[in-house]
Formats: sequence, C-alpha cells, structure tokens
Amino acid sequence: MPVIDADTHVIENERTWEYLSEADRRHKPRLMVAQEENLSHTQQAAWIIDQEVYPRRSFDPEKTGTPLGAQELSDAALRLSHMDQLGVDIHVMYPTTLLGLFATSRPDTQVALCTSYNRWLADIWAQGQGRLRWMVAPPVNTMDAAIAELRFGKEHGACGLMLHGLLDERPPTDPYFFPLYEEASALNFPVCYHAGEGSKMLRQVFHSRTNVYWRSKMPVISAFHALVRGNIPDKFPNLRWGFIEASASWVPYLIRDLGAFAAMDGKSLKSDLLRANRFYVTSETQDDLPYVLQYAGEDNLVIGSDYGHADPSSVLEALTILKRRGETGEVRQEAVRKILDDNARALYGL
Repeated sequence: MPVIDADTHVIENERTWEYLSEADRRHKPRLMVAQEENLSHTQQAAWIIDQEVYPRRSFDPEKTGTPLGAQELSDAALRLSHMDQLGVDIHVMYPTTLLGLFATSRPDTQVALCTSYNRWLADIWAQGQGRLRWMVAPPVNTMDAAIAELRFGKEHGACGLMLHGLLDERPPTDPYFFPLYEEASALNFPVCYHAGEGSKMLRQVFHSRTNVYWRSKMPVISAFHALVRGNIPDKFPNLRWGFIEASASWVPYLIRDLGAFAAMDGKSLKSDLLRANRFYVTSETQDDLPYVLQYAGEDNLVIGSDYGHADPSSVLEALTILKRRGETGEVRQEAVRKILDDNARALYGL
C-alpha cells in the first residue's frame, strides 16, 4: 500500500533566497543570530524582513528525529532515504518561515520572497524522483503574481497552494480571493489552509506564547466554518479544500454547529458534509479517530507527521501508529488505507 504523508515541512535557510533576481536582492532577509545580536532568550535566530522580526525556526535533529540535511533539504537523497526508513512514499511539503510571511506589509517583498521560495522548491522537486511534492506559496497581496506562481508550480511539481484562514484582514470568503480559487480549480490544485500566522492584526492582539492557538490554529478551523456558511464550495464546484495541521477533533462539533445555523435559516445541512464540499482534514495521533470518522466519513481524512518540526502536532511515527490502529482493529483497515493513500491522493491530485 502506498503511503502519503500529507503534511511535512522544509526549513528555509540561506539557500532559499539564492533564487532572488538581481532587482529583488534588496528584499533578501537578513539572518540575525542570538549570540551576535539582541534577540530575546527564547529566540535562537530570526529573519529580518522589512525591518520586522520573523523567527528563524530551526529544530534540533535529536528532538525531531529528522537529520538537518533532510529538514533543510540541502541533501534530497538523505530525505528520501529517511522516508524509506519510515515507510513513506511521498512527502507533501509546506514551508516554515513563509507560514508567517503572508503578514508582511509590503507586496513587493512578498512577491520577491514567495517567488524565490517557489523556485527553490521546484529545484528540490527535480531532485526528488517524484516523491517530494510541494505547495505553492502565492504572494496573495499581488493577485497577478500569485496566479503566475500557481502556473509555475503546476509545471514544476507543486500539488496545491497554501493559504491561511485569515490573511491580513481578509477571511477566505472575501471575493478578493475568487480569482485565485478559479485558477486553482483550473489547474486541479486544492486550496489548503495551514496552521500559521497570516494576519498582522491577530499577531498584535494575540502576541504572547500562551495565545499561539488563536494566531495559528483557530484560523484553520474558522475557515472551514466560514466556507460552509458562505456557500463558497458551491461557487467553485470542482475545487478541493484542505484544513491542515489543526487536528480533526473539532470536526464533529463544527458539523453540529453548522447544522444549528442551517436550521435557524430554515435549511438543512448537506449530509456527508466533507464529501459534499470536497473538504479534507488532517488527522493527528491524539484524535479519537473512530468517533471523528462517524462525522467526517472515511473518504475525507488524511494524516501528516509534521516532518521536520518539533511542536504538539509533530509525531514522526504518526503514519506507522495509524497502521497499527488498523492492525489492532481500533480503526477499520479499509479506513486506514484510505487515510494513508487514497484520500491524500485525491486531495492533492497525485
């Protein structure tokens, strides 16, 4: 059975910005290291972008279980070898620093850095024997450039585009995004809302470490709710949607809540809501999967290990753990097979 890890990461580094054009060199992030400059005690390093500080997240290989060359993809062969050890056939890769870059205030900076990032990932894909697939980081504040990046990604191994549930002050129902959705649909790309900080407003209000869930996870969950309430999937009937790295335990609650809203409007909620809207949600090892499956169905959950990171969503052996749950009978083996292969293949158009 093929195995697809639906949420893995690459750690940006100095090589990421080598693809900047000469004219865009002025936008190159400057790396600030704690030992050299005035960073807080919780920060080891940071990128300075438009005079703003973006944590340069790096993860101890001993804590993540992932070699540095595989995290940063300076050694694609090493990553492929590690995937073989883990029994994984395909990684779908999301960014790390760029999870917050969407909140940058300067559109020209966003275009330059997203363009460089996407070309870096295209080169990595070319080394990956078809196994290292990636998500386009679109410079959303400049729609023409964002659409151009989607088209570039389609020709160079990308399998979707990443957004956040709130970008600046725009929710996913904002018609501003409709041209992006139309292009994604035409290219057979899913739109995937990944945990991360895409709103300067949220970052300012919920700036402390104790409020990271508001900044990072809640926009993913809220996007699901807003898209259904706004009937956005009906406007784009061929478009698939992903909700990534926020677990799946909230799915039963949201379905019940959306049902209550529908009843207030004198309507009824679509049965088999995820399938009807072409929604896919990443599950995590702590989810009560048999319970979640009663609401989500077997065809619309995927799973990711958060490869390369070390946070509450990161479980390097997540896919193996899911296999074991099938072997013990806790979860139907057919459901496990779908989560590990069919559903991810359907979401990402692999």
